[in-house]
Amino acid sequence: MAAAPPPPTRSAPTRSAPTRSAPTRSATTQLATARDATPRRPINRAPLPLLANGVPWLSIMALSLVAFSPVIASAPVMPPLAFMMLLAWRMLRPSFLPVWAGLPLGAWDDLFSGQPFGSGIVLWSAAMLAMDVIDERFLWRGFVQDWMVAGVLLAIYLVLGAGVAGIAAGYPLPLTIGPQLLMTLALFPVMNRLVAGLDRVRLLPLRRL
Repeated sequence: MAAAPPPPTRSAPTRSAPTRSAPTRSATTQLATARDATPRRPINRAPLPLLANGVPWLSIMALSLVAFSPVIASAPVMPPLAFMMLLAWRMLRPSFLPVWAGLPLGAWDDLFSGQPFGSGIVLWSAAMLAMDVIDERFLWRGFVQDWMVAGVLLAIYLVLGAGVAGIAAGYPLPLTIGPQLLMTLALFPVMNRLVAGLDRVRLLPLRRL
């Protein structure tokens, strides 16, 4: 008699581990996070036209009044601050000051600098024309190149200004501008930083559109 086949064995059902999906943020949460990460800018704001257009002119004209400061010296030591600011604005914003700006600003400086009237008009206008030619020849310049250009223009300005004043006074003043020239060259980077700060102030979004 043949033996009966063994009953089939049932394997225990295997349960797979439940997979958990990574928690997803809602669209509102993602939008809020992206909004917090980006810097907020004022909406419907623009710089004041009077402030944006008047700060360079007023700052140059204000430094022309430094000649009234109670500084007494036996030799010229005060740098030409107004002319330095003119060059700094011209290098920072080349298209802002027109070429003819040297004429009215130079005439204003002549009223307070003590130089013979007309010397500032000629020298400031010549400096603006020279900067226009330099911009055409050397389009890409760094701070060192601007400092060198400003140093050459400032040296020429001081020598010619002292020469004109020496002719009027009958004394060779160009021989005494050594300390003034050194101080002028050393202070031009400070003037450049001052102009950069004034440029940020004039572009503050204070006007509501």
